[in-house]
Formats: sequence, structure tokens, C-alpha cells
Amino acid sequence: MTSAGIAMEKRGPLALVTMRRPERKNVFNQAMFEQLASIAGSLRQDPELRAVVIAGAGPDAFSAGFDVNPDNPMVAKMAGAMERGDTEPIARSIETLRAAVDGFVTLPVPVIAAINGQAFGGGAELAVRCDLRVMDPGAEICFSEVTLGLIPDWGGGATLTHLVGAAVAADLILTARRVSADEALRLGLVNRISPPGQALEAALEIAGAIMGNGPRAVRSALKVIRNGRDLSLEATLALEKKTAVELIASGECLHGIGAFLNGQVPDFPDAHREDSAGPSLSDFVSF
Repeated sequence: MTSAGIAMEKRGPLALVTMRRPERKNVFNQAMFEQLASIAGSLRQDPELRAVVIAGAGPDAFSAGFDVNPDNPMVAKMAGAMERGDTEPIARSIETLRAAVDGFVTLPVPVIAAINGQAFGGGAELAVRCDLRVMDPGAEICFSEVTLGLIPDWGGGATLTHLVGAAVAADLILTARRVSADEALRLGLVNRISPPGQALEAALEIAGAIMGNGPRAVRSALKVIRNGRDLSLEATLALEKKTAVELIASGECLHGIGAFLNGQVPDFPDAHREDSAGPSLSDFVSF
């Protein structure tokens, strides 16, 4: 699926999403936000989906964020609104981009960012809103919005504060300084640094490891992890218990336990495959 600078390729249970405007460092215009929203909607309905990787085309950039050039229709709309002192078109534009990003990063499977080059402005925000991040050793992250008289509005400012704490977030957002891969790893902004030029390959390797596990288990664990960012410890513990009960009742663990007891590699069914009758342990191992 390709349109307006966004490409999506399905590789079995993996979806590879590529931002494809390398001549402009993969910045987002209105059409790209619309396409990202469409891709997210399609993937949300995919029963075999187990992981998503997002990367930037070209060797230089993951994404430089929002396209501020006048040929972006969103710029023209907001410029006109500023002249009139009208906040409504500005609010609608932010709602459009937030709906696209929110829909993508809340897919029910792990979303992994392969930061192959510069992740600036909204590109940095998109990266930190993913579940996992792999960074090329030569790449940089920069929350650059204040240099343009703006603030993060893709949801990345709030996410950054949850991720690294208020003091570090204030440093990165208010100074708009560039963060190297080594510092990003030290701060907890990224999970791993790839070999040079291999951020995508490293992200795909992580996705492969995830996809070998129980898909319901992965989705369930991810649900607890994501919700735990906004819940108290007590509420998160309660959610973990409730989710574990539902997961065990689904019977997926019997595939894993049966394979373990038989010394085999488990072959888990897709997360939303409906069987006429639930499995039992005797289906997988003899007593």
C-alpha cells in the first residue's frame, strides 16, 4: 500500500511502514497524516498482525516532523487562521495529525521505530511514542519545535516526560539540543543502538523475536505496559491480574506449555482466530 509518501508492506504477520519523502527528510504533510491514519485503520482489522516497524526512506532521516513549507495545505489553513485570530482551524489541524499518530501508536501490537537518521520535531515525537526504538549510531534526536516558536503537539512532549522524567524532558524540549545515539541510550530514549546503517535490520530482528511468542500474550502484556503509564501501581497490578486471567482462559498458553513439555517450538495461532471448541492440554501432550 503506497500513497502520499507513506508505504506499507506486509511480510506475513509483520507490517513495515516507511515514510517516503527523503528529499524533504520524510516530513509530514496533510496527505501523509491521512495516509498514516488509513494504514492504522487497515492494520487494526488485520487478525494476523503481530508487529509493526516504522522507518524513514533514505540514509539521512527518520523524519524531520511537520512540513512547514507553504505547499502543505495544513500550513495555508493555519496561516489564514492566524491572520484572522481564529483558533478553530488550528485546533482541527492538530486534531488531524494527533488522530493519525494516536491511531498508529495504539495499534494492539508492538510498534517499533527504526531511527535510521535524524528524528527531529514531530519525527522525534513519533519515535518516542512507539513502544520500542532502535537507533543508528550516527542518528540524532531533537525536539526542535521551540526553535520555530512551537511546542510538541504530536503527543511526544507528554510521552517524553513519562519516559525520562520532567527534568530531562525540560532540558531536551526547552533547549532543542541534539541528542546522539549514545546519550539517547543512556537517557532511556532508545532501547538499542544498531550497527552502522542497520537500524531497520535491528528493528526487524526485534520484531522477529516478538512474533515468535504467543500473540495474545504479547498483546496482553503490551496492554498492561501501556496502561501502566497512566495508572497507579495498585491499579496496574489489578489490571495485570485481570488480564492474566483472561489470557489463561483463552487457552493460548496450552500451545506454549504443550510445546515446552514435548521439547518443541510452539506454533501459536493468530490472536483472533476463533476455534469451535477451546483446546485442552491433552491436545498437546500425552499423560
